[in-house]
Amino acid sequence: MRHGNEVAMEDLFAEEFDLEQMEAETEAMLALNYLDRSNSTFHRTEGGFVSLDTQEKHYNRVQVFRTFPFTGKNMYISIREPDEKAKEIGVIHDLDKDVDEETRKMLTEQMELRYFTPIITKVKNVKEEYGFAYFDVVTDHGPCRFAIHMSGNAVVHLTETRLLITDLDENRFEIPDTSKLTGKELKKIGLFL
Repeated sequence: MRHGNEVAMEDLFAEEFDLEQMEAETEAMLALNYLDRSNSTFHRTEGGFVSLDTQEKHYNRVQVFRTFPFTGKNMYISIREPDEKAKEIGVIHDLDKDVDEETRKMLTEQMELRYFTPIITKVKNVKEEYGFAYFDVVTDHGPCRFAIHMSGNAVVHLTETRLLITDLDENRFEIPDTSKLTGKELKKIGLFL
């Protein structure tokens, strides 16, 4: 039978161990592994993906993420493993300076697929019904109809005049400058301004 002091001491050691483990994990996360042309080589795979050779390790496939997708499209590009945890392999500080032209093009293609965001050039109609808004728009990729939830974060103000709209299927659309819309178009999206 253990006494109260013994239990308290064991709990204290367990907490201290957990704290040390958490500190070590945090330190590992903060120590960025920078990737550049001196320590990494990216290749296009037959399936249209990207593989990586870095520090004597080969990754058959990697995922490419923008850390700041709206403000720094070519800065701090995160290269991650392709599984559901998407563990970070490393970061490219500046895509324009730290890799060669072919690698920059290859990684940019991957990000354009991931962050495909048609630009809304004309708002034809917006209809609100039963907690949803139904958009009929023209984008830089042609006409499109989509629906959003009226509640939540379906419409995000990136700036005072820049909107990011996410539909029910998580497709993203952008209105880069609401001040360039006509009065009729502004009236149609007035609920979101």
